[in-house]
Amino acid sequence: MKSKKRIVLAYSGGLDTSIILKWLQENYKAEVICYTADIGQVIDKKKIISNAKKLGVKNIIIKDLKNIFIKDYVFPMLRGHAVYEGVYLLGTSIARPLIAKDQIKVAKKYKAYAVSHGSTGKGNDQVRFELGYHYFGSKIKIIAPWRIWKLKSRTDLINYAKKNNISIPKDKKGAPPFSVDDNLFHTSTEGKVLENPKNSAPELIFQRTVSPEKAPNKPTFVSINFKYGDPIGVNGKKLTPAKLLEKLNQLAGKNGIGRVDLVENRFLGIKSRGVYETPGGTLLINAHRAIESITLDKETMHKKENIMSRYAELIYNGYWYSKERFKLQKIVDSKKNKVNGTVKLKLYKGNITIISRQTKSSAYSLKKVSFEENKTFNKSNVEKFINFHKKKLRS
Repeated sequence: MKSKKRIVLAYSGGLDTSIILKWLQENYKAEVICYTADIGQVIDKKKIISNAKKLGVKNIIIKDLKNIFIKDYVFPMLRGHAVYEGVYLLGTSIARPLIAKDQIKVAKKYKAYAVSHGSTGKGNDQVRFELGYHYFGSKIKIIAPWRIWKLKSRTDLINYAKKNNISIPKDKKGAPPFSVDDNLFHTSTEGKVLENPKNSAPELIFQRTVSPEKAPNKPTFVSINFKYGDPIGVNGKKLTPAKLLEKLNQLAGKNGIGRVDLVENRFLGIKSRGVYETPGGTLLINAHRAIESITLDKETMHKKENIMSRYAELIYNGYWYSKERFKLQKIVDSKKNKVNGTVKLKLYKGNITIISRQTKSSAYSLKKVSFEENKTFNKSNVEKFINFHKKKLRS
């Protein structure tokens, strides 16, 4: 007897992927394996399993990838100070390559002929997922329901869910929810009133940050310890990558830090508006810049700064596994072994202030920078320096 074909679906347990699960079963006559990557999002494992089982799924895989996500994806990105269009810390973008890689790994293990995802036909995530799928499993078929099914609107989806007895979640006001993506690094919220950029973001959408107005009236102080370019501890206590970010999320979130309201240019050419929260990540990128300022030489720092925009764009567009991103990562990490020390921050009502930077590095010289006279810097050479460069004004 011929074995049934298998499809591995990236499954969250929510409305969209539950509808996709049912639709795949109806249209492909295949066994659907539900795959969930736990990368620190708000997750109800019992609900995921229960919802999948209601639709007849026997194989439900939930993988804990939190430490891998932070250590091997978020930290390398932070070392590159990657910021898209000046404000976006790429919280959704950086998660997709890992999910795609592990989903293909599962597909190969179970000899699935196809993988599927719940990304919409207008968004960036379909590109990010599918470039990852192609990189690790070029012979595995990709099924993207949003690009091929006849369900054209949120209303169509809700009607389909009702017809198939799929539970429909509600937001805090009893209406269908905003579109939300979250992981340990960030939360993004889109849709509904946010689609019109003239509308302000309602406070109810924020999940991990209080408003700066409601933040404590006293500042919070936190020290972040770095080794070889990566954060390794908070206030002198060594923590795993996931626990470290959890701690910083909590400290920054209660102080109203990490909110961004932006209109971004999607890879596909559409402008979209969203509200992002990246509390711990905002602390880390500020602290990382501060520790590099006293540990790296000017040439290295400026070379990193020059490539940052392109590096960030590659991540945003889904090119994490591209040769170009690998090449730029080598530039980013060329002297990361020198980036060691501690940065102390003051957190107060949405603001971050650098309080101190400490390192054993000799890159910053107190003797050279001092206003007191000393023999470590020869000022007589400055005139020659200026004369050399003034010739270049007309060259």
